Amino acid sequence: MRLHRNALLTFAAVTAALLAAAGAADAQKMFSHGGSANVGVVRGGDGGYHGGYHGGGRSYIGGYFGAPLVGIAPGVVQTFEGGDVVDDGNGPPRRTRQTRRNSSAPAANERRMVPDEVILEIANSVSSQQIEALQRRYRLIRIESQTFQLSGTTLYRWRIPDRRSVPSVVRALEADHIVAQPNYLFALQGDELKAEGDAAQYELAKLHLPQAHTLAKGDNVLVAVIDSGIDAAHPELAGTVAQSYDTLSSPMTPHKHGTAIAGLIAAHGKLMGAAPHARILAIRAFDGSGASAEGTTFNILKGLDWAAANGARVINMSFAGPPDPALHRSIVAAHKKGIVLVAAAGNAGPKSQPLYPAADPDVIAVTATNAEDRLFPQSNRGRYIAVAAPGEQILVAIPDGSYEVSSGTSYSAAEISGIVALMLERRQDLSPDRVRDLLMATAKDLGPRGRDVMFGAGLADAYAALKAEGAPVTAAAPRPVERVSTGAR
Repeated sequence: MRLHRNALLTFAAVTAALLAAAGAADAQKMFSHGGSANVGVVRGGDGGYHGGYHGGGRSYIGGYFGAPLVGIAPGVVQTFEGGDVVDDGNGPPRRTRQTRRNSSAPAANERRMVPDEVILEIANSVSSQQIEALQRRYRLIRIESQTFQLSGTTLYRWRIPDRRSVPSVVRALEADHIVAQPNYLFALQGDELKAEGDAAQYELAKLHLPQAHTLAKGDNVLVAVIDSGIDAAHPELAGTVAQSYDTLSSPMTPHKHGTAIAGLIAAHGKLMGAAPHARILAIRAFDGSGASAEGTTFNILKGLDWAAANGARVINMSFAGPPDPALHRSIVAAHKKGIVLVAAAGNAGPKSQPLYPAADPDVIAVTATNAEDRLFPQSNRGRYIAVAAPGEQILVAIPDGSYEVSSGTSYSAAEISGIVALMLERRQDLSPDRVRDLLMATAKDLGPRGRDVMFGAGLADAYAALKAEGAPVTAAAPRPVERVSTGAR
């Protein structure tokens, strides 16, 4: 990793900020790591997540992965060179007007956040007295905190008790070089275009899953599902849920979306999941008690950290929202641990900006198609899309032993997570990047020739991906020949 020019905050400046925030005596204790600062960089480059948020790069004093953290926080400095980067599929990514943004504060039109909360990421070495001093200085009320293994830091969730806006509080904290951001809201990407009926599982043939199941069924591969509550008693999921973790304080009730996602991965009753022998780590981070299930940055991070600590090989994220610095850092850490991360591209349509976590470079972004290999109309577009899978008019399991037909990129992501489980059963040493490469190399091209912003590399092919791994073939099955639809895209 390289240090972006002009992005390094001097050790003296960090010290000065800490002296102001917590008092000279407390600040001196913070730097009792042998007299030297550890400098680390969190994934820089160009464009969106590919280089800090929308252009430039971001560096952190203290580092995140491997080096001990120094100071009250890892000390944030962001240098954005030349303005925001836009990737709308019309040619290569381009920069807009020249701007300079030195904050993780949300954009002026951003509404996808808890309106009176802020998240702080702080080094584990900081004392409770220093945290209390920070709380008093910024007039915040502590709601909860949790230490995260993936980042090696502690995240604090604070309430803003007065009428100050989230952006103003974030900027004030960053002025003292404290890593802060909103508690963003993410939405599940399914439950669109519901229909009644008992449609055939056309996705099985489209993805060549019957052929793939002659080679692997995902035996004992742990797939984490960060979603709403799963009905583990559903006949499709009998014996499938290995462990459960609830990040919410409200009573857990099974929810349609989480149950549907788990079923598409590992159903083995009336339905057939992509990996019927996989085991599910059920993580409830979305509250389905209201009109729509929403999840926050803080709870999603809890789910990611728990999944990594409990042996997940694949993490399915069938939700979407704004670019989120803390979520990005945890994704980078999970990827480095060899965990394959899969996410729904989003259901916001062709004019939407990239949605996250799908647009993160360490995530396999999945879009949705229908029975005629046409793109699901509500699918997001973008160069970050890796592959497509059926997601329109899909028969799914829902709580209380029921079923329905529904649509969304959520379901496509779940099918790909199941295919990844098949691949990892055959080759446990596959890296996340190798998994992505195999899925894309063996996909059936759709739409414009080559990779495109609608279908990515094309429709995934489970059987071809398994054969391409180079693992010994224990059974053989003829691969069906399919005609690529020439209909409207």
